[in-house]
Amino acid sequence: MLVTAAHAATEQAAEHAAEGNFPPFDSSTFASQLLWLAITFGLFYLFMSRVVLPRIGSILETRRDRIAQDLNEASRLKEEADQAFAAYEQELADAKSKAHEIAQAARDAAKSDADDERAKVEADVAGKLEKAEAEIAAVKKKALAEVGAIAADTTAAIVSQLIGGTVTKAKLNAAVKAAAEGRD
Repeated sequence: MLVTAAHAATEQAAEHAAEGNFPPFDSSTFASQLLWLAITFGLFYLFMSRVVLPRIGSILETRRDRIAQDLNEASRLKEEADQAFAAYEQELADAKSKAHEIAQAARDAAKSDADDERAKVEADVAGKLEKAEAEIAAVKKKALAEVGAIAADTTAAIVSQLIGGTVTKAKLNAAVKAAAEGRD
């Protein structure tokens, strides 16, 4: 029955086309146009709901899953990067601390070496100073001993010229010694 109605509508459209009316605007062909519109819409709806929309849905689901996986992977990589950065910061702090300890140990060792060297030099200088003072004391003692002998000789020469006589060495030494003690 539908086919006959459609066939009849097509015949009417052909008759009206001969009359000069544009078939979509001819009110006598509205029923057949609505029928074909409903059939076409129904077939298009079935095609969309059974073929196109499931494919689009699966594509969207696949993309959603891929995006979720990518976000999870990005989150995991960010955590790894944060952990690596924290480990780097810790290693850097440890390296700085170790470098500071090494530098402090080097400073302490250098200071200890310098103190040891200074102590050696001071001991050496003190030893040389004591030796020099001992030598000076020995030279002074020797010079003072010679001064006594020179004084005794000079006194003997003066006495012999002034008095014209000689004095014994023991008396001269005693007189020089008494003069030296009186001066000190």
